[in-house]
Amino acid sequence: MNKSYKSAGVDIEAGYKAVSLMRQYVAKTMTKGVLSGIGGFNGLFELNVEKFKKPVLVSGTDGVGTKLKIAILMDKHDTIGEDCVAMCVNDIICSGAEPLIFLDYIAVGKNIPEKVADIVKGVSNGCIKAGCALVGGETAEMPGFYGNDDYDMAGFALGAVEKSKIIDGSNLKSGDVLIGIGSSGVHSNGYSLLRKIFNIDNGSGRLNMHLDDLGCTLGEELLTPTKIYVKTVLSLIENFEIKAISHITGGGFYENIPRMLPLNLKAEIQPDSFYIPPIFDIIESEGAVPRQDMFATFNMGVGMALAVSKDDAEQICAHIKNCGDSAYIIGELKEGNRGVEIC
Repeated sequence: MNKSYKSAGVDIEAGYKAVSLMRQYVAKTMTKGVLSGIGGFNGLFELNVEKFKKPVLVSGTDGVGTKLKIAILMDKHDTIGEDCVAMCVNDIICSGAEPLIFLDYIAVGKNIPEKVADIVKGVSNGCIKAGCALVGGETAEMPGFYGNDDYDMAGFALGAVEKSKIIDGSNLKSGDVLIGIGSSGVHSNGYSLLRKIFNIDNGSGRLNMHLDDLGCTLGEELLTPTKIYVKTVLSLIENFEIKAISHITGGGFYENIPRMLPLNLKAEIQPDSFYIPPIFDIIESEGAVPRQDMFATFNMGVGMALAVSKDDAEQICAHIKNCGDSAYIIGELKEGNRGVEIC
């Protein structure tokens, strides 16, 4: 035992225990290509060269933002890791890539092994849903930098796509339609605004209030994990021509949908064409948030948007529903300067 380091607030023994506790969750994510186990200096993964003729590696990294504050206030840590995975893998599938591996970084003020293991449990669940392996990570104990109850986390995902099958929106045209795949709620964006609206930073009391419109407490709703769309989207790519994909994250519709469009096309969105979950009505009403700001901050019930040929739209929606997700034709592409119009 390193007594000198422990006197400075870093408990190496707690780190060993955390690794021991998380092993069971990491093991559940192992896929065929993994060549290494937990505890090494790196993660090894063998790419299936028979599956790809010209593989292109696709990477993504992200965190969870101030949604972590909700988890800390509610002392519930077994789902927030799933958000971290989702924010990374949902980005890389926008190019048509299959997620292969994931790594996490968790920084804590005080290493409580059971809490760290709970966080990794969520990461594991997310990796299983995304079909990728948790091949490594880092847990850093940083006393004096974070409070004892505080922590932060980030993730990194790596996937691969056949070069000829990269989805980049290059064949989009006017008349193509947009299909929205339903979200599981707020996902992991806009939480700085939410904390202000609901006065969350002044205590967790509001989080424990049951709201009839939600059918649960506010805290339970806000901790609902970000939906992971990997298996649905990969299934779509196998069966249909998907021309472009946008992950609706921070910046909402106005920032994310244009990212998949060429300069000469705009998206016209019909907001009455899809289901908007009650939490967004509560946010809008209680915070007196203008409707335009809602669409510029939140996903409003649409976590992924796909651009497809109008002729394929109904079949694609039916396929999405068969995969267990909700689907809506939410708009159309028109000639014009790149951007979004909420009609």
